Amino acid sequence: MNLHKVRSPVVSSEPSSAAAVAELDPSIIGPDVYAPQDDSWLLCQAVADAGVAVDARVLDMCTGSGAVGLEAARLGARSVTAYDISPAAVECAARQARSENLDVDVRLGSFDDAAELSAFDVVLCNPPYVPAEAVPVEIGLERAWNAGPDGRIVLDRLCESAADLVQKGGVLMLVQSEFADPDKSLQMLSDNGFRVREVVRSTIAFGPVMDAQARWLERTGRLEIGRRTEELVVIRADR
Repeated sequence: MNLHKVRSPVVSSEPSSAAAVAELDPSIIGPDVYAPQDDSWLLCQAVADAGVAVDARVLDMCTGSGAVGLEAARLGARSVTAYDISPAAVECAARQARSENLDVDVRLGSFDDAAELSAFDVVLCNPPYVPAEAVPVEIGLERAWNAGPDGRIVLDRLCESAADLVQKGGVLMLVQSEFADPDKSLQMLSDNGFRVREVVRSTIAFGPVMDAQARWLERTGRLEIGRRTEELVVIRADR
């Protein structure tokens, strides 16, 4: 299963006022780092269209290869701090930033570590959200996408932590699949005092991970037999 194809940016079904997002240097993305896919580019485009990164203090959680945090820096963020629990991802994102001479502070850590900092103007996140039968124990490539049977292990933590990460008047933007219950994300964030809405919904063909999970999703009744597309959803939450 090839997980390291660096795809072209997604074009949203909604009009876009921003230029196409930049791609990363694929030579920097090693075998232990999940390369950016359609979801990363969709979130990058939504952030560009919203204009929220300009002159903002930005936090990029679950940064992975660094695609979203680097795009925030390109868009004119005042500062960008990026976190991931994978040492390989942290090294990759830091190397990507250095290769473009972008000022992105990439750190090894979790939501708890980020919450120890002052709250941010903008929080961006492309978390693991693919439903899977078993949760991996080791930190590795699978942890970049595997989010447990309901796809919400990281999403729930993000929604619970949002008020600690986003300052009043700030914005959270996240991307997830329809298979990880976007309505629950909207409800949890609303319950935590955010004004929430979907800003983009885009249908894409399954990538390699979803292809690998398709039979299990069919057996568990979450996916119609033979269907190989999903809707990606970008959610904006204003505090």
